[in-house]
Amino acid sequence: MEYRIISKQYLNPTVVRIAVQAPLVARKAQAGQFVILRVSDHGERIPLTVAGVDPKAGTVEVIYQVVGATTAALSRLAVGDCIADFVGPLGCPTELDGVKDALVVGGGVGCAIALPIARALAARGANVDSIVGFRTKDLVILQEEFAEVSKSVTLVTDDGSAGRQGNVTLPLNELLASGKHYDRIFAIGPLVMMKFTTLTAKPYGVPVTVSMNPIMVDGTGMCGGCRLSLNVDGKRVTKFACVDGPDFDGYQVDFDEAMERSSNFAIEEQHARSQCNLFRQ
Repeated sequence: MEYRIISKQYLNPTVVRIAVQAPLVARKAQAGQFVILRVSDHGERIPLTVAGVDPKAGTVEVIYQVVGATTAALSRLAVGDCIADFVGPLGCPTELDGVKDALVVGGGVGCAIALPIARALAARGANVDSIVGFRTKDLVILQEEFAEVSKSVTLVTDDGSAGRQGNVTLPLNELLASGKHYDRIFAIGPLVMMKFTTLTAKPYGVPVTVSMNPIMVDGTGMCGGCRLSLNVDGKRVTKFACVDGPDFDGYQVDFDEAMERSSNFAIEEQHARSQCNLFRQ
């Protein structure tokens, strides 16, 4: 089967949205799930979250940030080019049953994962508020798309160049302190953002679902890269984000361990990035 790129759009200088012709995946994929793709027959396998589907057209959207050799190679493909492999949907869909009032919190490129959750909730008739955070206005993505499915959208940037200055926990705490009720908070973004979103929500007792997509590598549980420690009823439990998740109860996740492990190969990753022209379009 040919997995042809139907459309391509740069959302900011390093974040790309493509739609891929993959009718079997488009027919089954749900919010929270991901695909495994290879750019070429000799390329590595990488997991990318499904950002949207059009079952009638048979297309699947993925949004990715150019951060390594494979995403750099993917970004060099043009509309009409084909991807060697595009397998999915994989992982467990986000659990949305019983959620009538939801707060979706997205950070950076994690907004690409948060958006389909917000869309799925809105399609079920839920009331959705969204908070989206970025480092600077040049990195803002998907703000209009969030507005289409949310009762309210709060934009924050670290430097105040767009929306409010600060991080996502500022408006989050204000909403919860005001007495605003949410059945569940869905937080997707950098590990440190999800950690402090969870800590901010904890005093108010609001359930928090986090996506551990950022630590996935192989996507099948064989590499062990997405090994995760959870505290379940006082017991330490090991799970794998790609096969047991990617979604988990934020209150159970050992974020400190996950962040420490994710930085183990920072020097090697920096060296690998320096060996290729990552942002050539």
